[in-house]
Amino acid sequence: QVQLVESGGGLVQAGGSLRLSCAASGRTLSVYAMGWFRQAPGKEREFIAAIGWNPGSTIYADSVKDRFAISRDNAKSTVYLQMNNLKPEDTAVYYCATRLSPIVTIEVGSYSYWGQGTRVTVSS
Repeated sequence: QVQLVESGGGLVQAGGSLRLSCAASGRTLSVYAMGWFRQAPGKEREFIAAIGWNPGSTIYADSVKDRFAISRDNAKSTVYLQMNNLKPEDTAVYYCATRLSPIVTIEVGSYSYWGQGTRVTVSS
């Protein structure tokens, strides 16, 4: 079994930054792809970023490219999402997930294990 716990959300003004963390336990995830997703009120969960077992293998949604950065520290079993230049439209609950495969994908349904989410609110 895999447990994922997100942290680092909060309230920030537009233009500000936050760093989200996702701590994994229950299984060695260093060889698996990890992803970040978000869900705003009334909207479907959407892909934000993913990173493969090779930290150089990353993909981003166009909406966050050049503002967000995903990284991982396998020694700490933790994945991070650095969010810069935040906008009000980034307001959502952010989730991390893993799909127990080394290959990154943007498909929400491909991810099997999810955290409980952390809320990010960006004020204008």
